[in-house]
Amino acid sequence: MVGLRKVEDRPTPPEVYNFRVYASAIVAATAAIMIGYDSAFIGTTNEFFRNSTAGQISAASSNIVSVYQAGAFFGSLSAYPLGTLAGRKTGLLVSALVFTLGAGIMLAGNASRGLAPIYAGRVIAGYGIGAASNLTPLYISEIAPPAIRGQLVGMYEIGWQIGGLVGFWINYGITQHIPVSNKQWIISFAVQLIPGGLFAVGIPLVIKESPRWLISRNRRDEAIKNLCYLRKLDVSDPYLIEEINLIDIQVEHDRTSVGTSFWGPFKMVFGTWALFRRLIITTTLFMWQNGTGINAINYYSPTVFKSVGLANSSLLTTGLFGVMKTVFALVWAFFLIDNVGRRVLLLGGAAGGAVCMYIIAAGIKVDSASSKTASVGFFYIWTFFYAWSWNGTPWVICSEVFPGSVRTVAQTFAATSNWFWTFIIAKFTGDMFDAMGYGVYLFFATMMILSLPYIVFLLPETKNVPLEEMDRLFYMKNTWTANSKVMAELQRERAELKAPPVLLHQDKPAGEEKFVENAGPAVSAEPRSLA
Repeated sequence: MVGLRKVEDRPTPPEVYNFRVYASAIVAATAAIMIGYDSAFIGTTNEFFRNSTAGQISAASSNIVSVYQAGAFFGSLSAYPLGTLAGRKTGLLVSALVFTLGAGIMLAGNASRGLAPIYAGRVIAGYGIGAASNLTPLYISEIAPPAIRGQLVGMYEIGWQIGGLVGFWINYGITQHIPVSNKQWIISFAVQLIPGGLFAVGIPLVIKESPRWLISRNRRDEAIKNLCYLRKLDVSDPYLIEEINLIDIQVEHDRTSVGTSFWGPFKMVFGTWALFRRLIITTTLFMWQNGTGINAINYYSPTVFKSVGLANSSLLTTGLFGVMKTVFALVWAFFLIDNVGRRVLLLGGAAGGAVCMYIIAAGIKVDSASSKTASVGFFYIWTFFYAWSWNGTPWVICSEVFPGSVRTVAQTFAATSNWFWTFIIAKFTGDMFDAMGYGVYLFFATMMILSLPYIVFLLPETKNVPLEEMDRLFYMKNTWTANSKVMAELQRERAELKAPPVLLHQDKPAGEEKFVENAGPAVSAEPRSLA
């Protein structure tokens, strides 16, 4: 629907790129609006606490921020049993309801009750959002056609930035138009109920359960029906038949190699070096992402902007920061992620961002009017580099690189990694600024430099590769050429087919053959070794 020329793994009917799959991704990505809103509003809301009758709690501001991440950490862990046993759709609905409950509890806080309702509400809301942060990218990657998978998973990042944009500007409007009182922070907290409610309502109305999950649970007829709906194709269409066959073969392989036990995928990931290595490579992306400094800026924006000499306009500056992130997130999702690719974006963002952070640190160190002006300018240039690179790319990569047998487990560890590193930043950024001053920016710049060889030598390009072929991609020794080799192999194997595909598994009248030839490109009924 949007973007540059699509690179497809096989000829794809135009009906596949339809409104239904985009709408499903957008509704699922509403979860990210709640995350983005919290990251934007909570830093400046702590300023409201200091100015209101709840001012006695200002010393606890880091705890108000970090308990949310702690809840999200454990929520992301609980999403594995929820998503595996109840399904992606049910898991998302439960996470929406839990978040909405927590957001409501926060509103009970006041001067007489103290922090207890706010702490409790933020832990509960964080728990819900942690589960959603696990399941949303997983669900979107499972329903997305390969050529637009990055774009659709990117809806998650766009939702995050829209939530952040709303959070920044709501707090700015509150400071301009509402007198200092408890009403300031209550309004900020109450707005969370809007995206939470929309998320909870939209799931049953719009979202269809993941066909890949349904086939894994032996609900084949429902899976085919949902896939026909999402692709806007009839079950007899060759494209749909090939996709069903690929899912069938992957599911059969998963059952053979992993089994059906609850703990089987854990044993597979930690007992197979190829998968364990892949897990380390992808989940560590969130350490590098937080190493850019993004969550320090999100959660402590007034402190950050005061450090570069913008004490009197920090809320307005924060709002402009949110606008830039949102605009470039849209460019990233619709024009870059599926065309430029994942690796190039990460490398370019880290290199450019590191230069900006070094210059910001130098400007603060010199401490002159002109140097601080330069620091402000390079802060916005850093925002430009970050927004089209590290902003959402780690989520896209982690959602797409594992086989179905362990994808839910792998996404669980990806989400927990994100929340763990976000918690560390949220908890200690204030202390870092007190102890290190401009050295904080040197730290973030150095982290971005260190991420460059990590990406170059360990992470292959994943764009356009079907989910069922990610094992083949990661077996390639040369990360620079892995993607082009896999795509060339798929196209060659596709060209060698001599007959249209038919379903591998289907109910047949008595007397007819149970299996047929020509199932699709590069498929085999034999399990593939992951060792």
